[in-house]
Amino acid sequence: MMGNQTLCALYVATAGLQGNALGSDEEEIVLLIYTIIDMTRNKVIGVQQFVVKPSSADVNDNLLSDQLVQESFVTEEMVKTAGVSLETAIKQFDEFIRLLQIDPDSPLFKFITDGQLPLRQCLHPEACTKNITLPDYYCSFYDLRKHFRHFYNVPEDQEFKSVKDLVDYLGMPHELNSDLYISCVQDMVNIILRLIADGHSFSNPETIQIKLEPGICSKDEEVDNNCVVRARGLPWQSSDQDIAKFFRGLNIVKGGVALCLSPQGRRNGEALVRFISQEHRDLALKRHKHHISDRYIEVYMATGTDFVMVAGGCNNEAQAFLKKGAQVIIRMRGLPYDCTADEVLEFFDRGDNACTVMDGTDGVLFVKKPDGRATGDAFVLFAEDEVAPKALSKHRELIVLPDCTAKRNFNRKTATVRSYFHMFQHSRMNRNYILRWFAQTLGTKNSYHVLNRSMDPKTFEVTPAPLALPALPQPMPLLPQHVITSGTRKDCIRLRGLPYEAQVENILEFLGEHAKNIVFQGVHMVYNTQGQPSGEAFIQMDSESSAFITAQQKHHRYMFYGKKQRYIEVFQCSGDDMSMVLTGNYPATAAVSPVAKTLLSPGGGGTILRLQPAAPLHFAPFGGGAPPQALIGRPPAPPPPPPAFPVPGGQFLYWAAYPSPPVSPPSLQPPPHHLVIMPRSDFLHSVAEWNVDYLGVNQQWSNGQPFGVGIHSAVA
Repeated sequence: MMGNQTLCALYVATAGLQGNALGSDEEEIVLLIYTIIDMTRNKVIGVQQFVVKPSSADVNDNLLSDQLVQESFVTEEMVKTAGVSLETAIKQFDEFIRLLQIDPDSPLFKFITDGQLPLRQCLHPEACTKNITLPDYYCSFYDLRKHFRHFYNVPEDQEFKSVKDLVDYLGMPHELNSDLYISCVQDMVNIILRLIADGHSFSNPETIQIKLEPGICSKDEEVDNNCVVRARGLPWQSSDQDIAKFFRGLNIVKGGVALCLSPQGRRNGEALVRFISQEHRDLALKRHKHHISDRYIEVYMATGTDFVMVAGGCNNEAQAFLKKGAQVIIRMRGLPYDCTADEVLEFFDRGDNACTVMDGTDGVLFVKKPDGRATGDAFVLFAEDEVAPKALSKHRELIVLPDCTAKRNFNRKTATVRSYFHMFQHSRMNRNYILRWFAQTLGTKNSYHVLNRSMDPKTFEVTPAPLALPALPQPMPLLPQHVITSGTRKDCIRLRGLPYEAQVENILEFLGEHAKNIVFQGVHMVYNTQGQPSGEAFIQMDSESSAFITAQQKHHRYMFYGKKQRYIEVFQCSGDDMSMVLTGNYPATAAVSPVAKTLLSPGGGGTILRLQPAAPLHFAPFGGGAPPQALIGRPPAPPPPPPAFPVPGGQFLYWAAYPSPPVSPPSLQPPPHHLVIMPRSDFLHSVAEWNVDYLGVNQQWSNGQPFGVGIHSAVA
């Protein structure tokens, strides 16, 4: 093999746009021209030209653009009859270069192209789409325009649209070569020979990344706003590797693909992608409405903040686990709660498809709830890609713990007494996806989405099951909530048109300086009967004047949420107006909370009891004073006969669909409801410690025993 440094000038033309728009229309390659230059002798030693037939070519179609027909000698007939496949052209060139006693895999051999587009935007994406494996030497090249600018100190404001502009800049003549299919190839070769003659040394080649490298992103990491794009319209089953293939030819940072999740924890067809530089980001934007299979993908600019919000993780144990450098991560689901790492190792080490877990027991990470209890999920590391099929072949296999006398059922969908695993491969796992998953499972304050099985729409029930006393949970502390106001004072504002994803902090940011006039826990998010955000909120201000000024200055102003821009309607209203809207004009005699009709949680599995009053509603004095006006409720209407179950004297009963949060619940979690039942005497003494929306004092069971009842729906 020759030891001289060799350059190969590569020219690529597609059936569509040329020049600086090359590859932006996703048209297939129709022309490849290789010109081999010996740098030691500064002369051309070989030329290879290939007319490529597109895979979609049809004898009745016009394949070539007018621009290509005018600039080259390539014709429709030539492409349809004499064209070869792209894979054939690549193989024939590899054979040709080796016949010249040149080792293309040597560092002395490099491609040189007119800019980044021929390889990054044309050859690599099309080869990936057609499942063509390019030789490794196609992943390294010199950018002729960059070297030209650097060597001749070209001003930054000087724009080059083609090779002809480079020739004109040096005042060189344009030479025609009838042997070449397109004349600009000769200009390109002349520029290269001129650079070599003038003493330029080609070094620091561009590289093209083929595989997405694993990596993690921290919540504290600073990400350049000019290096991130948002891809929308992705197939839901797309992995981070699939997205990296869509952007093949462009270099993505380690762990630079962050999959966005829906409120139910499922992929929603969007992803944020972080590139190594603005140049690569700009090339990615040119792939707007390019395709994955039959789906076109939208590509938009995004910010570094968007990326960190989706990809950032803060779980130290998960970060240390993901830094081990495994090539494959398997997710296991349905494990017995008392399963150990040794038992997971034994599970993978048995049978015909035995495989070894990386780092032994340190290669198994169990996912736990905030209180330390097991979830039945785990992530397992494997060192090599080849192990993945073996590990996945154990999908739904059984496990028997050493101290178990029978196989236990952990499958929620079947009644058979057996246990099996749900296993999913995350090839070169999206580490940021795991970090977010851990944050969500552990209830991290900065979690981006809530993974809550009770939030799955499939679990919503139209008619709640009746509340049975034996199923009531044990008493637990109830966190006091701010009481929803009432009355005719117009010290509230109503916001309408909010983005469904908006949370309390977004509302505070929208109100700006007016947020300081909000009373404590005075932001009330409104949810529909399915527990989803309605786009409305009520806010209690400290005075009527504050509410008036806020409504006047913020009405029809814009709220910005990510890339969304929504104008918000702001109205001044009273507490009674708030109650009327929240209840949907529900009768004043109803025996339910004024907000429970709208804010009822969908997954609670219980109903609020309607209880028969023994006498008109009244309040006993609190320390000799009048009761708080905010706690005065409406008398309940006569309901159907109450369920007959005994309540021992002095017993305190508490029911909640969800634990009550100490602050406003996020928009992804419907607010809880609490039913408090206790003997009448105890209830009146402790009522000041409870904020309730409805208070009934003189109630009685069917056996005549008196008690008190309070209903509270937890909001901000």
